[in-house]
Amino acid sequence: MRTIVPRIFAVLALLSTLLLAVPVGASGPELTISTLSTRADLVSGGDVLVEITPTPPAGTAIDLDGTDITDAFATGLDGRYLGLVTGLTVGDNVLTATQPDGSGATLTLTNHPIEGPVFSGPHLQPWDCRTAENGLGEPTDEHCNAPSIVDYHYVATGGTSYQAYDVDNPPTDVATITTDRGDTVRHIVRRERGSLNRGLYAFAFLHDPALGDPDPRAPQDGWNRKLYYPFGASCNTNYTQGSMPGVLNATRLAEGFAIATSSLNVLGHHCNPVLSAETALMLKERVVETAGPIRYTMSTGGSGGAIGQLQVSNAYPGITNGLMPGSTFPDVWSTAMEVHDCVVLEATASPMTPLQKAAVDGHGPPQSTCAAWTGTFAPGSIPFNGCFSDSGVPTTNTPDPTRDYIPVVQSDGCRATIQDIQVNVWGRGDDGFANRALDNVGVQYGLAALNLPVTDPGKITMQQFLDLNTRVGGVDMDGIRQVERTAMDPATAEIAYRSSMLNDGRGLARTAIIDFAASLNVEIHTPYHAYAIEERMARIGHEDNHVIWHNGPSGTAWDTMDDWLAAVEADGGIDPLTGLDPDAVKETRPAIAVDSCWSSGDQEDLSACAPEVFADSRIQAGMPLSHDVLKCTLKPIDPADYAGAVPPVTPVDLLVLEQAFPDGVCDYSVPGVGQVPSVQWLTYNDGPGGRPLGPPPTSTAF
Repeated sequence: MRTIVPRIFAVLALLSTLLLAVPVGASGPELTISTLSTRADLVSGGDVLVEITPTPPAGTAIDLDGTDITDAFATGLDGRYLGLVTGLTVGDNVLTATQPDGSGATLTLTNHPIEGPVFSGPHLQPWDCRTAENGLGEPTDEHCNAPSIVDYHYVATGGTSYQAYDVDNPPTDVATITTDRGDTVRHIVRRERGSLNRGLYAFAFLHDPALGDPDPRAPQDGWNRKLYYPFGASCNTNYTQGSMPGVLNATRLAEGFAIATSSLNVLGHHCNPVLSAETALMLKERVVETAGPIRYTMSTGGSGGAIGQLQVSNAYPGITNGLMPGSTFPDVWSTAMEVHDCVVLEATASPMTPLQKAAVDGHGPPQSTCAAWTGTFAPGSIPFNGCFSDSGVPTTNTPDPTRDYIPVVQSDGCRATIQDIQVNVWGRGDDGFANRALDNVGVQYGLAALNLPVTDPGKITMQQFLDLNTRVGGVDMDGIRQVERTAMDPATAEIAYRSSMLNDGRGLARTAIIDFAASLNVEIHTPYHAYAIEERMARIGHEDNHVIWHNGPSGTAWDTMDDWLAAVEADGGIDPLTGLDPDAVKETRPAIAVDSCWSSGDQEDLSACAPEVFADSRIQAGMPLSHDVLKCTLKPIDPADYAGAVPPVTPVDLLVLEQAFPDGVCDYSVPGVGQVPSVQWLTYNDGPGGRPLGPPPTSTAF
């Protein structure tokens, strides 16, 4: 004991000295690690831009799975502490920041291959590469990967268009440009092209190569840190990479915008909004990791490009923030419902006058809409129409008899239908084919026309109504007319709503929208579609986030949207990963951003110059203007539904109706079968139906 006690006192004295030597408050701040280019669980391509807040003290070590990468970080943009973390392996990678006092934070980064998938589910096969045809050389693997190409273009003094800029022999006649941020820079843009997610991508932004390579930690003057992301038109079923998109839009680049898009954001190439969303997420990540953080993203696109914006943004809000759709359709499958009805109604050939037919199918007196639908897009439901031709519309596909599906003869071939390229969402039925979200069981075609006043030339008789509904039938899984009506499994209906394949507008509440509604009723782009999406958003209290402009000037819309998003940003209402604060969008809406029409360049009230808005056959059968019931809930036949029939409905008529509708008729006063709210940010890597990813991962302090 005489030897132990002095040693204890000596140790205590030493500890006391050490504690006195540590200054009060010397422990480091609690750190947070955040990914800026994408969610931490959705990283792709092996790198990600990271921010650590607050700026850690000198001596803080940052490592990736035990390898020191402190030198990758520096104080850059707006005084923020940023680093481009590279060398990630596929799967989970642990990033750790450790301060001198031993405290710090850790974040798991989940990296996916550059060819994907990230959340869209297993790759479709076969898949044809197009890298060589698009100037990237032969693919380096079966995933169509190829080295990216960077080139520069400039506008000459006094010129208006881009020409090649030789970095090794720079031209001397480069014009200068002043961006919308007030930066005056040489008018030179950096363009990058490559293969990503098995598609072909391109992006460009103002960048002077004389100042060195881009550094995402400290963006050069010129780029205003805003992104323009266009979406392409149509809807088709190609199992190929497609064509390299163009991004050298001098107007937007000169304003300071970066421009990015991919062949897989053209639904006329590959009509799968989930794959389009995944591709946009991955490409935006690449833009951020090259140029720096994005303030907000604006998008345009008409017809299928409207579907691309609206459906991507409903399912994955945050990918684009300010939407400017034109010739609008809300989504693929409520549009497919309209096409389906045109197919069966046109084939039924019930004797009617043109005005009666218009009253039944709802498209208005010109009666060109159903003819346009059946002539152009009905082949999208025919599986042997051709998978590999890179065509923009189904009618111009070129079948490949060696690889395409042929009934009986080649049943394992590629099926060129919309549901088959979306099979990861829908799953397969007992026949091995992808499930589809089509159904017309219980639909009383022509119900509104039956109940019109006797003086209306569109009114149909009870006999015409009975004849139509007895004979209308449906289409089978090969897109062939059948006697039975088309029936959908209730589980498929629920997937449609849950996945945003039927767009309910819930995710769109996190965006701002100026909708260039069509102003004619003479072909497929009829104006009621814009009102349908606004009606859906009204149900969740966010119709103010959606603005309809008939014949509005595109330049005014662009400037209005830019001002709108800047106001949301100033209000603190932008999350770069999840989109806009819905209430901030409503509160900051510019005064000019209201439903209106434009005549001779002047904005007017809708009642002054907006076109007459017709509908389609489902709305004429009793569905609300929202046009969002894929499979209706059934009710018993009720004679009151035919109160306007002339002559009045008879017991014999009711008997015929019971035979035509043995399970009942549609009850549009209640939600449809499986009509559940959409769930945002689903992954299909685990199977059909989707699993919610949940909120973005956050770092853990220690």
